[in-house]
Amino acid sequence: QVQLVESGGGLVQAGGSLRLSCAASGNIFSINSMAWYRQAPGKQRELVAGITRGGGTNYADSVKGRFTISGDNAKNTVYLQMSSLKPEDTAVYYCNFWVVTGNVYWGQGTQVTVSS
Repeated sequence: QVQLVESGGGLVQAGGSLRLSCAASGNIFSINSMAWYRQAPGKQRELVAGITRGGGTNYADSVKGRFTISGDNAKNTVYLQMSSLKPEDTAVYYCNFWVVTGNVYWGQGTQVTVSS
């Protein structure tokens, strides 16, 4: 089975940085795109950033200029570099892989807490 394992979450002060990682294992097929979502208490899960197989990226307006998504398809790994963190970035962050079969896989979630 496919598993996505996340790491890198934690507690940081406002203005600080964190780098999240997500590595997939198992019988994964060719990847169409990788992405990061987040869900804060009482809020809907939202797309934070995505990257396509060809390297194109997109970001939520709220994180543009502060977050950078990168990936390595050969290693089935996606990263999220987060800088200038704000308390409003506090959430559980989930990685997401969309593969060519049409299946979508999710990481277990990692908590990011930004203190004021």
